[in-house]
Amino acid sequence: MTESSIIYGKNAVIEALESEREFNKILIATNSRNDAKIERIKELASKRGIVFQFVDPRKLNQIEPEGRHQGVIAQLSPIKYVDLDDFIKNIGGNIVILDGVEDSHNVGAIIRTCVCAGIKGIILPSRRGVLINSTVEKTSAGAINRISVIKVNSLVNAVQKLKENDYWVIASDHHAKDNYYDINYTDMNFALIMGAEHAGISKSLLKLSDFIVKIPMLTNFNSLNVSNAAAIILFEGVKQGVNQRVKQEVNIRAK
Repeated sequence: MTESSIIYGKNAVIEALESEREFNKILIATNSRNDAKIERIKELASKRGIVFQFVDPRKLNQIEPEGRHQGVIAQLSPIKYVDLDDFIKNIGGNIVILDGVEDSHNVGAIIRTCVCAGIKGIILPSRRGVLINSTVEKTSAGAINRISVIKVNSLVNAVQKLKENDYWVIASDHHAKDNYYDINYTDMNFALIMGAEHAGISKSLLKLSDFIVKIPMLTNFNSLNVSNAAAIILFEGVKQGVNQRVKQEVNIRAK
């Protein structure tokens, strides 16, 4: 939590909610229930689709040790998130979906890889995994400013919407039968799902996927870092695209 900009205190959080500030999450002390201003915070957060959760007051004291939080602390985002509908309508292009990735360094590294591989958007869940914080921003080495970051409350709904808009969904799972290089990335808009470091991809998302692929391992040490795995798969798509363009140029010259 300390990795991101935070604000605390009831009035400060209410003012930020009434402005255009981008939020990641709001933490509310369990002993602050039935407070008029806390109810106002919950109401404003719900209207804007901002996640809030009740936590032990000791957690807030760890974040703000001087006890000035008044029972509420908000985590702000350093970037402005893009709406998924706006992305599909006005931007378009291939997308990476992170299903519960918990390490900020991994998220930053994946964003950096995405930009290098020509990926246009990355989808993060608002309730599971890491949202954009200062560590993600730093690890991305500036790439965070060159990609559309989309925050959604439901990854299942997001994937269904992508499929309705002619995206093919690819899931990376080490139990898959097909290898990552067995599919053609060049003839489709695709959304690549990468799962959490330990839990992997949820069953509901695996069921929605059009392709499930794995990276073959030469030993039984099946522990490839999620950011490395994403890079391997994404740059297979880059390689296929380059090879396709080379073949087209050869055919043109041959004529």
